[in-house]
Amino acid sequence: MAKELPDLIASARTGTGKGAARQARREGLVPGVVYGGDAEPLAINIPFNVLLKKLKAGRFLSTLFNLKVEGQDDVRVICRGVQRDVVKDLPTHVDFMRLRRTSKVALFIPVEIVGEEVAPGIKKGGTITTVRPEVELVVTAGDIPEKITLDISEGQIGDVFNISAVTLPEGTKPVIDRDFVIANITAPAGIGAAADDEEEEASEE
Repeated sequence: MAKELPDLIASARTGTGKGAARQARREGLVPGVVYGGDAEPLAINIPFNVLLKKLKAGRFLSTLFNLKVEGQDDVRVICRGVQRDVVKDLPTHVDFMRLRRTSKVALFIPVEIVGEEVAPGIKKGGTITTVRPEVELVVTAGDIPEKITLDISEGQIGDVFNISAVTLPEGTKPVIDRDFVIANITAPAGIGAAADDEEEEASEE
């Protein structure tokens, strides 16, 4: 299932240059530019509070948005730069790049873990530890997976699950080349200590 893109609503900015940008900021807007995609650059304004909220949420530079501007067709965009005030560290300008449906882009995709209820290691008291709740993948802009799934139904205590244990959607690949860890099943607290105690008692006898 393809992931639904979050909307980013902006307005077309009339006029360019420093004067128009200053006026936008006085009105509680952050000026920006949308470029690329074989189309002319489009000057836009985004409400300051909306942009600040999205920046604070994180992953802004690696999130694909559905940009909605009145009078324009919706377009997929990704942020390519945020300029900030050197004193207040607040956004003063933002650049977006248009993407075609066939464009490749690196995005963070959530990991869903399934099979916990039947995994032998979990039944014995083990705990699943998620090392990477999200994985950065190179995906196609027109077909972004909503999630990737890690099946641990046969997992034992001590098992480690790498990215190679996940069947990735066609056309996607991890940004990191190595076979990195996504999750593992750890022993319940106290098991190691109990085993040590038993060994000590046996040696004393």
